[in-house]
Amino acid sequence: MSHSHIDVRYVANLARLELSDAEVAEFQPQLEAILGHVEALSKLDVSGIDPTAHANEIFGRMREDVPHESLSQAAMLQNAPDQAQGQIRVPKVVTDA
Repeated sequence: MSHSHIDVRYVANLARLELSDAEVAEFQPQLEAILGHVEALSKLDVSGIDPTAHANEIFGRMREDVPHESLSQAAMLQNAPDQAQGQIRVPKVVTDA
């Protein structure tokens, strides 16, 4: 491989990770393999390809806003762990200032 060598310990130090010698020995070949793949990708001719944020075009992410029948109050309360006066009771999450 013609890419420059990157020391796993150096990268781990930047990420504030402590690695054992065994982990360094395991990750160094993996890092070199990743760099090899990046180098292979950089050799591809992408001059005829427009830049994009997604590999596939995204259409119709949102469903149609079609009115439909809502749940009944009984169905809504069916699985509520705590309820009172036809409403779901929840613990207070905002404290007094």
